[in-house]
Amino acid sequence: MPIGIIILAAGASQRMGTPKQALPIENGKSFLQKTVETALATDLRPVVVVVGANKKEVVPELEGLPVTIIDNTLWQEGMASSVRMGLVGAYLTDRNLQAVLMLVCDQPYITPSLLEHMVVTLNESGKKAVVCRYGESWGVPVLIGNQLFEEMTHLKGEQGAKPLLEKHINEVAFVNFDQGDIDIDTPDDYRQFRPE
Repeated sequence: MPIGIIILAAGASQRMGTPKQALPIENGKSFLQKTVETALATDLRPVVVVVGANKKEVVPELEGLPVTIIDNTLWQEGMASSVRMGLVGAYLTDRNLQAVLMLVCDQPYITPSLLEHMVVTLNESGKKAVVCRYGESWGVPVLIGNQLFEEMTHLKGEQGAKPLLEKHINEVAFVNFDQGDIDIDTPDDYRQFRPE
């Protein structure tokens, strides 16, 4: 089943004060490079990276990597604009896509096995989507089947695909990702995660 990956990396990182996509996180690799490396360690293709704000600093992080780069000039509209642009980019790369898996680059504990487990869950559950559950909440990574692609093209706002998934919650399967609530948004978050 052809499944693509969309990495949402268009945000302005306002709370961080610098493009967090390019911050080093592990073995000299940046947040974005580590996320792309995780995506490429799966069999899922294409891997599409949506850039927008700070693209001059972000795009060089992708040099030499086999990804499709999509420039979201509407990034200020919120995450939903990146979801829409990523979906278009993935679909134009492979028109037979059955689902797309959406990642953000500030969840440092995403693994290839988690992503593969989500695909197995989609296939076995017969649901339209799979989302990760952490603590009392749920969210990205999310895997969305092509039955919802049309509705995804109409998303608006800061929440990305969450309102769409809430609307179809009975058609959503959940996988546990306990470390999913660890994301890096502020300099304090970064210092705690990566002490000098």
